[in-house]
Amino acid sequence: MTRIAMLHPGAMGAAVGAVLVAAGHEVGWLSAGRSEATIGRARTAGLIPRTDLAGIEVIVSLVPPAAAVETASDLGDFHGLYLDANAVSPARAAEVARLVRAAGATYVDGSVIGPPPTVAGTTRLFLSGAAAPDVAEVFADGILEPIVLEGEFAASAIKMSYAAMTKIGDALVIAAAELAGADGVEDALLHEWGRSQPAFTARLTRARANAAAKGWRWGDEMRQIGMSLAGAGLPAGFGDAAAKVFDRYPRPEGEIPRGTEGLGE
Repeated sequence: MTRIAMLHPGAMGAAVGAVLVAAGHEVGWLSAGRSEATIGRARTAGLIPRTDLAGIEVIVSLVPPAAAVETASDLGDFHGLYLDANAVSPARAAEVARLVRAAGATYVDGSVIGPPPTVAGTTRLFLSGAAAPDVAEVFADGILEPIVLEGEFAASAIKMSYAAMTKIGDALVIAAAELAGADGVEDALLHEWGRSQPAFTARLTRARANAAAKGWRWGDEMRQIGMSLAGAGLPAGFGDAAAKVFDRYPRPEGEIPRGTEGLGE
């Protein structure tokens, strides 16, 4: 059994926490100042409320990308493994790593690809860095499949590459439909998609639903993708444009802005 702390249990964090609880680990979370929604998620996942990180061996950080650095900036006297499993660029991951190491803890780069894990085979946890095998061992008996990659920030890199296609693609199909709407031809476009590109019609429905629920935190992730693209000598505009699409979606009612509660996924 490993003593683990989840920072902070949003939809994905709570699901990952539940996986760890089911695998026999003791999983806690810092409950002070959090919303009733977050408290409910944590309770359902079987997470134990804590007031500090005393005795914790592994921290799992799963927060909106904009909060990744802030979350790593106050670790107190924690000296265990810090899994930064956030959707950030390798450059942002390196910034988090510097903070974690300066505090005396061991940094592990991570990323989650797939939906919140509830059954085996749907979701992967990519890990990289010297201590990645140690974190993989913690997850070995659960339904969230750990995959160790070579390279210090390879886990963040694969997340950026994967989301560049999935989420930027969602932003593009939303923008295409809105462009047609602005010109009064959305119905005609949807009819034509139904005939020649039926996958686009289904994708638009899914993309709009995802954006309504999660677009508020995808904007910064898209900017992280833009940063990653620029670092590879590729056009950052793909990510920056997608960010502008998702930035128009407000945080759903009941979510408290970051700085008070809103560090959950």
